[in-house]
Amino acid sequence: MRGLVVAGTSSGVGKTVATLATIRALQRAGHDVQPAKAGADFIDPSHHAQVAGKPSRTLDTWLEGQDGCRRNYYRGEGDICVVEGVMGMYDGDVSSTAAVAAALDLPVVLVVDASAGMESVAATALGFRTYADELSIDVDVVGVLAQRAHGGRHERGIRDALPDDLTYLGRVPPREGLEIPDRHLGLHMGDEAPVDDDALDEAADHVRTDRLLDLARDARRPAATADGEQSRAGSDRRPTVAIARDAAFRFVYPATMEHLRTLADVTTFAPVAGDDLPDCDAVYLPGGYPERHAAALSDAPALGTLAERAADGIPVLGECGGLMALARSLTTVDGDRYRMADVLPAAVRLHERYQALDHVELRATTDGPTAAANARLRGHEFHYSSATPDSDARFAFELVRGEGITDGKDGLTEYRTVGTYCHCHGASGAFDRLVEAAAGDR
Repeated sequence: MRGLVVAGTSSGVGKTVATLATIRALQRAGHDVQPAKAGADFIDPSHHAQVAGKPSRTLDTWLEGQDGCRRNYYRGEGDICVVEGVMGMYDGDVSSTAAVAAALDLPVVLVVDASAGMESVAATALGFRTYADELSIDVDVVGVLAQRAHGGRHERGIRDALPDDLTYLGRVPPREGLEIPDRHLGLHMGDEAPVDDDALDEAADHVRTDRLLDLARDARRPAATADGEQSRAGSDRRPTVAIARDAAFRFVYPATMEHLRTLADVTTFAPVAGDDLPDCDAVYLPGGYPERHAAALSDAPALGTLAERAADGIPVLGECGGLMALARSLTTVDGDRYRMADVLPAAVRLHERYQALDHVELRATTDGPTAAANARLRGHEFHYSSATPDSDARFAFELVRGEGITDGKDGLTEYRTVGTYCHCHGASGAFDRLVEAAAGDR
């Protein structure tokens, strides 16, 4: 599967819209496009899925390692992959767009804001290309996609200023319908605020698919063995893992779902819609927007059943929004307080400003349902809430990197339940351990 990376000069430059226009243009040219996202984001991939009609792959060298990124890439389906970058091309000290492009050995298309420039677009692109040499990163910036560029003299000025070895790949015109509204945690999800279809078609008209296809190339192949990826297919017992999936619990990496399905039988339930907790051997509550559905969650029968099952010793993992739902209470920014599952001894409060945003690393301080003692888990945290635990609360992890819950600790634990601000990837090992605990192997 050939591919290319759509990078930006900065956050907010319009990478997501440029990526969607590129996907649409390639689809109209008859190609089966596999979308992907560099970095740990959950929201941009939801927009990719709306346009491409398939899940977007998450490619993050911190979460998966270089070879893990390659394996995840090649699990995709299609004849060409379009990878949207994260932040600015070189931003991110542990997993930047440039790092992902280098790991995959894919060419980079640079999105530059051309709303107030022509020749300066070329200068910017040249700077981004040569900066890779300063960092000794093997990254190949091959062309420019001009964001918010008009046609006529404006477009010609941009195109003519580019040197021969930087290809002009088209433009995304300034047009209503191409802006995606945002809120805390980022853009609205793809099914909540999709880009206007007519506007996207118009933007796709100006993307040079012929040039893109000439520049795309096969990604570097992963190693022959997939170290760390195991299957319980030959186990005597396949446990059932119940995963909350609805408007409140939305943030699950596709590779995590795929990995869980190799380890266990997976069933989903929707607490906000009134689903009770199904019969299962373990529960996974992923992140999302519980604060936007706090009233419905407070009345949800699933939370009461979950509290009973947790007290019985079923292994439970709650990530970020899942941690919030497992806590004693949740207080919104307006001061409204809602009772949650009351499994974990903590009160959670939402704030106007984000409390943490970073890649994280955890070290397990004891054996538990998500990690053995001293094992390390890598993940990502981004939350507007804070959790205030009881003074005698117990924690499963200490922070090697990141903010966590409090005082360098994360993984609030009770019974065999763990609630963490860390979003783990399927490659982390946390889900293997959870399934082992569900099967009675731990």
